[in-house]
Amino acid sequence: MTAIVNTTAADEAAGRPAVTVLGLGQMGAAIAGALLAAGHPVTVWNRTAEKAAPLVEKGAVLAGSVAEAVAASPLVLAVVLDYPALYGILDPASAELKGKALVNLVSGSPEQADEAVEWAARHGLNYLDGAIMTTPPGVGTREVMFLYSGDQAVFDAHHTALDVLGEPLYLGAEPGLAALYDVNLLGLMWATMSGWLHGTAVATAEGTRAVDFTEVAIRWLGTVGNFIRRYAAQVDEGAYPGDDATVDVQIATIEHQLHAARARGVDNRLPELLKTLMVEANAKGHGQDSFGSVIEVLRQGAR
Repeated sequence: MTAIVNTTAADEAAGRPAVTVLGLGQMGAAIAGALLAAGHPVTVWNRTAEKAAPLVEKGAVLAGSVAEAVAASPLVLAVVLDYPALYGILDPASAELKGKALVNLVSGSPEQADEAVEWAARHGLNYLDGAIMTTPPGVGTREVMFLYSGDQAVFDAHHTALDVLGEPLYLGAEPGLAALYDVNLLGLMWATMSGWLHGTAVATAEGTRAVDFTEVAIRWLGTVGNFIRRYAAQVDEGAYPGDDATVDVQIATIEHQLHAARARGVDNRLPELLKTLMVEANAKGHGQDSFGSVIEVLRQGAR
């Protein structure tokens, strides 16, 4: 049995080419739903076919096999658990893969992305690696980013469909860049949210509402962004002029945060870690340099 190719000349002319989505977990279902809402003909496949029912009601075509799903569209989006799962479902469909464009939205490491390029080449696939920088409810909005790296021809050819999912950012030809940015942007998110949670714990100990403290915190993040841009240029230059605030000033200042949290019974492991990094930067001779110089402490393990 061959899946019905759910595309028409009118769809193509309107810039809405057919797309196949493999994997219908929460993220895969959100991606397929966004494409359907934008008018793209969508074929879906999932190990548990019942998960496709809400999408089929909206117009998606459910393929009976991975091979049928791949054959249905020029563009295939893979949204499965991991790389072994990706290879496991696509290797048996190798005959249908040749000449297709695969955008891999599986989470993984930069090294796995590099290996996937070689795997794709063996199958005659045009391969683009991607990273989803949102949770499922954000898919289809302009506030979120989807990162891509690898074959720019794939990115350019299928930009219309990728644009539906969120703002598509092409990072470069190196396949592992999207994964590299992904894991480190997640690290930035966790560090930021942990800092916010620590500050919220201290503030709410005084009876302040979390939502009130957070409104001020979010405004403050705009200023922090300006600091980061300044320090990024310093990191690239390898010079850290302490003309705004030195590491030594930061060490003195963080003591006030530690005292305030301690007095209110709040766990101080996070700011204690940050203080440790600052103290190490001081010991390396960066006491009168900017906070950007702390990167020299973080980099020492890579040397």
